[in-house]
Amino acid sequence: MPEVSAPAQAVTPVGVNHLVINVRDIEESHRFYTEILGLKEVGRLTPRPERPNPPNMRFYSGDHDGKLNHHDIALIENPNLPPPPAKWGMFDTPVAINHVAIALPSREAWLKQLAFMQSRGVEFKRRVNHGMTHSLYITDPNGYGIELLYELPREMWEGDINEALNWVENLPTEGEAALADRTDTPIFGEKAAAE
Repeated sequence: MPEVSAPAQAVTPVGVNHLVINVRDIEESHRFYTEILGLKEVGRLTPRPERPNPPNMRFYSGDHDGKLNHHDIALIENPNLPPPPAKWGMFDTPVAINHVAIALPSREAWLKQLAFMQSRGVEFKRRVNHGMTHSLYITDPNGYGIELLYELPREMWEGDINEALNWVENLPTEGEAALADRTDTPIFGEKAAAE
């Protein structure tokens, strides 16, 4: 077996593989993540001889080009969590996870999802256009922020990622105005300077 020498710096990962979230009530959270967000349950822990009393844990996947992953998000029941905060805020809510971002495959799918959630009475906490995504923020039953987004084309933001991250356009959170989506987000970086 070949020896591996330690590199001078950490190896850059390809991204986040999955997220495990503590929830107070697995049934309530299951309904939210499947019926409101549209994730698919792909599995759950069940008793086995080597693990006769597993935690109450379920696994969920998004659509990956018509296929399901082993999981993108897992929920594990912990009824001892403190109650959710009375009010959610982007920067001052006392929860361990600020928010989880969930991507929709296209602008059209994202707009349909916003209309669906609005028809179900889901409260839109924040609607914002960032320089690299157009986003809606809501909360799950545990008080965690959930960002639903669609990615803008890479060529719009890759020229200056920092500037794209800092650009923000706050939008209405109620009525038809919350479902409108502008397509004139600026281009950041060298390509923007050339235009």
